[in-house]
Amino acid sequence: MTLALSHLSWLEAEAVHILRESVAESSNPVMLFSAGKDSTVLAHLALRAFYPSRPPVPLLHIDSTWEFQSLLDFRDSFARQHGFSLIVHANESGRAAGINPFDYGDRYTMLMRTEPLKEALNKGGYDVIFGGARRDEEKARAKERIISVRSPGHVWNPREQRPEFWRQFNLRLGKGQSARVFPLSNWTEQDIWDYILLHDLSLAPLYFAASRPVVRRGNSFVVVDDAQRMKFQPGDRIENRMVRFRTLGCWPVTGAIDSEAADLQSIAAETLSARLSERQGRISDGEDGGSLEQKKREGYF
Repeated sequence: MTLALSHLSWLEAEAVHILRESVAESSNPVMLFSAGKDSTVLAHLALRAFYPSRPPVPLLHIDSTWEFQSLLDFRDSFARQHGFSLIVHANESGRAAGINPFDYGDRYTMLMRTEPLKEALNKGGYDVIFGGARRDEEKARAKERIISVRSPGHVWNPREQRPEFWRQFNLRLGKGQSARVFPLSNWTEQDIWDYILLHDLSLAPLYFAASRPVVRRGNSFVVVDDAQRMKFQPGDRIENRMVRFRTLGCWPVTGAIDSEAADLQSIAAETLSARLSERQGRISDGEDGGSLEQKKREGYF
């Protein structure tokens, strides 16, 4: 008699299969790690996939130089606690030039995230790059295959994606090609929180509601993580509100939401009842979906 797997167990088994198969077919894999909830779950799945061995992939964090300080602290403690090698790469010339999300818009993303990512991947010579993206996040990501082949220069072309019938994955790469691999493709935001709750995973504190200093930006609140570098607008007034984040990015362009959910159970319940996309907090998106696809074509995560 064959026992059917639960929904979460099936998702976990699929992700573990993808991780093992991809590492087996790769010569130099790496795992992108933002320290957000999705990449944290993905890293935990890697720990389960290769236990009791040390994780066979290093974590790569692209530091935009405008990260939440508490996120950087969590990143470092997570890697140290679980035995991951951690590689951090940033555009140091951009940092010195003062490239920032207030004044540079989409150019900031290109200069401080996309270009340093491609530079780090080229420098490391990685052929298989694991990421925590999910198809339900945004419609450009819904086009992505689990094994997403990138052309030389890390260019993504949705018309050149390979079929994946019956969970058969083709990791054969041509000269100059690499593969972005997304083991969480079939997960939803609710699945992520259910898994975190089931395994009582530790997360970056920004996901939990707390009183934080914020300024209003449209229907969102920007947490003033560094008052010395914050560019205030006329009429801005800092106030303390109970807020948390559903998604995390650079602090000046990531909106917090009003919330009292300060524990995993409350967050899971709040997510289940949410009527808006988690990416509503990405003030930098400013999109109908097209701009994120363009960023991906240029080599973005």
